[in-house]
Amino acid sequence: HHHKTKSNMGDGGWFYVPKVWTPSGGWWNNPANGPRNTRIGFLAVGILAASIFNVSRQLEKRPIKPFKPLLSEMWCTHKPGEY
Repeated sequence: HHHKTKSNMGDGGWFYVPKVWTPSGGWWNNPANGPRNTRIGFLAVGILAASIFNVSRQLEKRPIKPFKPLLSEMWCTHKPGEY
């Protein structure tokens, strides 16, 4: 057994990390364009969400008028009862 004679609390020490390739850059990645890539990713998700919302808004139809007002009636392109 190997024993340390002096304890360096908080020095991290050595621990096993397997050598694997990952698309995200590994265990301690620090890409140069990380903040820019994050903004681009959020922008892409936002555009996709807005597109899905718009298609849903255009396709929404209610053959029977709802019992109480619904939030989606504010942006729905079809009138209640119109099918």
